[in-house]
Amino acid sequence: MKMEKIKDGDSVLAIVLRGGDWEDGLNFVSSEGDYQQVGTWTYKKGHKTKPHIHLIEPREVLRTQEVVFVRDGRVKVDIYTEKEEFLESVELGEGDVIIILGGGHGYEMLEDDTRVLEVKNGPYLGPDKDRKRI
Repeated sequence: MKMEKIKDGDSVLAIVLRGGDWEDGLNFVSSEGDYQQVGTWTYKKGHKTKPHIHLIEPREVLRTQEVVFVRDGRVKVDIYTEKEEFLESVELGEGDVIIILGGGHGYEMLEDDTRVLEVKNGPYLGPDKDRKRI
């Protein structure tokens, strides 16, 4: 799998997965301590997973982390450090995924009709408690 880690020192702020080249089986790219658990699946026809239920277990979530999948088009992602300083930009295309683990970020659509799926942990506390504009 083509994976790029965007770091500020030793801290991983984001992980980029480039579309297409996923490894066989179940492969998690986030660490066990991340609030978003992100993995890829690649299985042959007929593969079944065992049915299961996720148990209710209290967790302390201190920040929102998000996953963005570009279905169509292109997106520029600006990454910022925890100190709100610009770090770098990364361009995503069709099939690419970015996992935002820390720091700040902003998005710019580079093509008309760009379609993106965003997933983040909740509950959402509203714009005043959930984020700070930089």
